[in-house]
Amino acid sequence: MTVSSPELKLELPPLQLGPITVDTPVILAPMAGITNKAFRRLCREYGGGLYVSEMVTSRALVERSPESLRIIEHDEDEKVRSVQLYGVDPVTVGAAIRILVEEDRADHIDLNFGCPVPKVTRKGGGSALPWKLDLFTAIVQTAVKEASKANIPLTIKMRKGIDEDHLTFLEAGRIARDSGVAAVALHGRTASQFYSGKADWNAIAELREALPDVPVLGNGDIWSAEDAIAMVRQTGVDGVVIGRGCQGRPWLFGDLQAAFEGSETRHRPGLKEVSESVYRHAELLVETFGGEMMALRDIRKHMAWYFKGYVVGGDLRAQLATVPTLAVLRELLDQLDPEAPYPGVDAEGPRGRAGSPKKTALPENWLESRELNAAQKSIISAAELNISGG
Repeated sequence: MTVSSPELKLELPPLQLGPITVDTPVILAPMAGITNKAFRRLCREYGGGLYVSEMVTSRALVERSPESLRIIEHDEDEKVRSVQLYGVDPVTVGAAIRILVEEDRADHIDLNFGCPVPKVTRKGGGSALPWKLDLFTAIVQTAVKEASKANIPLTIKMRKGIDEDHLTFLEAGRIARDSGVAAVALHGRTASQFYSGKADWNAIAELREALPDVPVLGNGDIWSAEDAIAMVRQTGVDGVVIGRGCQGRPWLFGDLQAAFEGSETRHRPGLKEVSESVYRHAELLVETFGGEMMALRDIRKHMAWYFKGYVVGGDLRAQLATVPTLAVLRELLDQLDPEAPYPGVDAEGPRGRAGSPKKTALPENWLESRELNAAQKSIISAAELNISGG
């Protein structure tokens, strides 16, 4: 039985991205090593939304590296093939988008300007890039131009800025809007925060107010359907972006679906249901990678997220974190107490490493001007690394 409650209902219309209508305006954020075909399928089975692939670098795609081509693969039943692209050179980004367009590999393209990883920002990439207005404008305008040739909507995802003294989100949002993007997503943290502290939902509200004529999406600290409701009410965003909150909890998208329908129904899985999800996840990874070795290596990092708060012995946790085959995984999961209930608050809230605030690594003299100088132009291409985040 479900119970409707106005206090638990997300009052949002479908999200319109160019020709694409997302009935449930919830977006799975691209996460490196997480949002592959297997995890996207798990999430889709619980609820509606837009499910974005892992980030692919424009250089790797242009060079047709096998890994980049694997990343942009989609299941045949994925209604919207969504790809996130990272790049620092307008020419290379344009070439990568032409591949996606001309070879019919995507229905939606997102650009990553949110990566806070030092090895990226040190080269001027990720969340450091919008500081350089000329470079940011050139990349976004080129990307929109190439994607529009096939009427493919292009969106961007970014952070507030480098730090509180060097904010970029309002200018970047306006440039993106004027360049013709279909939506702008903002993670309410600076690069220097990494994932620490609290996301600044007030900044998201400020961007929403500054850009009344383009959809704005909010990201940061959505750990439950109730958090999503609170963000929408506080900020007025047109949709929410879910990142770390769904790690080890693909059923969060079911909770969000219920919230849009005004239902109080929430997934509160006991240990048996969690173990079934873990095994299904592993099976889907075997399909994705074409073998057990890579698949079981991939599932290991998910174990702590899935079993957060549940009573699982230390020895068993250690074995799950090094599981070598599906057969061994089955044996280990069968040792769990199938009657163990949902542990409540211990299984909820933040997951994954938050990191700690630190000064953002930047190229020499990066903050002295909003435009690239000759030396910076010569090093910027080195920022195209196979690194993700945001």
